[in-house]
Amino acid sequence: MNTPIVSILMPVRNAANTLPETLESIQAQTLNDFELIAVNDGSEDETSSILHSYSMDDKRIRPTDMTHAGIVKALNHGLALSQGHFVARMDADDLLHPRRLEIQLQQLQENPELSIISCLVKPFPKNSSNEGFHRYVDWLNSLTTSSEIARDIFVESPLPHPSVMLRRKELNDLGGYQDHGWPEDYDLWLRYFIAGKRMSKIPKVLLYWRDHPNRTSRTDSRYSVENFIKAKVHYLLRGPLLDRDTVIIWGAGQMGKRISKHLIRGKVPISVFLDINSRKIGQTLRGLPIYSADCLPSLWQQSSRPIILISVGSHGARNLIRNQLQDWGLNETEDYWCVA
Repeated sequence: MNTPIVSILMPVRNAANTLPETLESIQAQTLNDFELIAVNDGSEDETSSILHSYSMDDKRIRPTDMTHAGIVKALNHGLALSQGHFVARMDADDLLHPRRLEIQLQQLQENPELSIISCLVKPFPKNSSNEGFHRYVDWLNSLTTSSEIARDIFVESPLPHPSVMLRRKELNDLGGYQDHGWPEDYDLWLRYFIAGKRMSKIPKVLLYWRDHPNRTSRTDSRYSVENFIKAKVHYLLRGPLLDRDTVIIWGAGQMGKRISKHLIRGKVPISVFLDINSRKIGQTLRGLPIYSADCLPSLWQQSSRPIILISVGSHGARNLIRNQLQDWGLNETEDYWCVA
């Protein structure tokens, strides 16, 4: 068998109810030159038998069984078995657009400066009523260019994991998947970012993303708000906050309080909080003063290497603050970052 150009990496656990539909959407790809590395992570249902049944008729499907070890070990096990120059991620409950592999492969081949290519996603089934998930998808789909993804990298995970295609050698060179107690995919995007790699999206829906109550993001403690913040701070310290003599946090609410806790633990030189709430101005948070946002221009002149972290949860509020900072002549990703 010739080496395939694309390896689809799909960890699977107890997915018998959705797996056949997913496998059929993979088999319907217009790009035929792929292998599917399907890692059965100790499933207790019919997952293994379904995978092996499909592999009997389609040699591109390569199932491998392992005792339950979790998604990070399953991903790395599958990555070690992969042969393709490119790796496409897939989950066992989602569906592919027929041309997804073809379009993403072409984009990476024609743009060697790109490390990861993603796409727009569409949630299903239609009767899904999870408003938070739909808001997240809308935000994800609003970020398509490399600059937009990099700009919002510390807001939330900007790429849906089952939507990406990566270069296998580069993924291995960056250490594969790692378990730090927070989401393995967000950790990977942050490592790519810190390494100066570019990520982009095809502005077309190529993945149909299934919403259901048992999504890992709802059941796994690694996806808690607290663990996302730990991930952000871990990589802020290795990137934007390096060599800064003063950190100003815009937002003295719950998010600012949570982020500042981990920043202080990381010995970050926070000098002041900013807020527009008159009831907070003049108070203190973590022993530091809360000033009016109008004080920022004068505060900015008092340090040689200051940086602002915008720690407000509302997308609309973030954009208002961005507009104000731009009016004051400050540049995003140089002078300030949104972190929540």
